[in-house]
Amino acid sequence: MTRVAGIDCGTNSIRLLVADVHPETGELIELDRRMTIVRLGQGVDRTGRLAPEALERTFAACREYAGVIKELGAEKLRFVATSASRDAENREEFVSGVLDILGVEPEVISGDQEAEFSFTGATSELDGDDTCLVVDIGGGSTEFVVGNRHVEAARSVDIGCVRLTERHVTSDPVSAEEIAAIRADVRAALDLAAETVPLAQAETLVGLAGSVTTVAAIALGLEEYDSERIHRSRISYERVVEVTDRLMGSTHDERAAISVMHPGRVDVIVAGALVLREIMERIGAREVVVSEHDILDGIALSVA
Repeated sequence: MTRVAGIDCGTNSIRLLVADVHPETGELIELDRRMTIVRLGQGVDRTGRLAPEALERTFAACREYAGVIKELGAEKLRFVATSASRDAENREEFVSGVLDILGVEPEVISGDQEAEFSFTGATSELDGDDTCLVVDIGGGSTEFVVGNRHVEAARSVDIGCVRLTERHVTSDPVSAEEIAAIRADVRAALDLAAETVPLAQAETLVGLAGSVTTVAAIALGLEEYDSERIHRSRISYERVVEVTDRLMGSTHDERAAISVMHPGRVDVIVAGALVLREIMERIGAREVVVSEHDILDGIALSVA
C-alpha cells in the first residue's frame, strides 16, 4: 500500500483526501476526507486578484491539513489549484504561501487537466459500460467530460456558482431578472462546451461537487448530510426542478435553515442548482447519478 494525500483548492472550497492506494487494483482506501469553505475566489471575477483575507483563510486551512498529513504519515502529497488561482494576477502570493506551509508547490492546472482528474475520480468505480458525461460544477468554472473508461472530449467553461452569484445576484430572494441572467450565462457556456464536447452523446449523466451533492441531499429528504446515501444516488430531473424552484423562492435565512446546507453554500446554491438544471434540460437527461468521488480522488490516484 502507498499512503498518499491529495489537496484540491478551488474557488469556493479547499479539500483534503488521505488514502492508501492498493498497488494492484488502484483502489483507494480512504483514511481522512475533509472540506473547508475558504472562498479563495472572492472578488476574482471583478478584480482579477486574490483578496488578502481570502488568502489568509486558505492558508489557515493549509496549516490544519499539514497537521493531518503529518499525523497520518502520507508519503506523497499533490496540491492542485483550479479556477480562481488560474485567473488571478497575484497567484504567486498563493503559490509561495502554500509552499511555505506544506512544502509543495501548488500546481495551477488547466481546465482540461481539471476535467481529466474529475472524470477519473468519478468513474473509477461506476458499474456498466455506458458513455458518461461527467459535469463538475465548481465555484469558478464547470468541467464537461465525455468518455467511456477514458476521456474522449473535455471542456472547462467559466460558469461556477460563486462566479455567477457575484456577477448577477444582489436580491434576497434572488429576483426573476437575476435568475434569467444566470440562465442566459449558463446557456451561452453550454453552447461553448458543445463546440468540443458531444454533450448529447452520453448515456449517463454524472454530477460532481458541492452544488450537486447538496441538491441531492435535499431531494433525498435527508435530515443531515450523509455522503454514503448521497454517493451513487440517482436524482430525477423532476426532483432537481422541484429543489431548484424551492431554492430560488427562498430567502438567505430560509436556505440557511435547511439542515443539509453547508453555511458556505447558502449564498451560492441557487446558481449552482441552476447550472445543474440547465445542463439536464439541454441534454434531455432524465436523471443525474451523483458522485461523492471527484477531482480529489483523481488527484490522489495520480499521486500513486
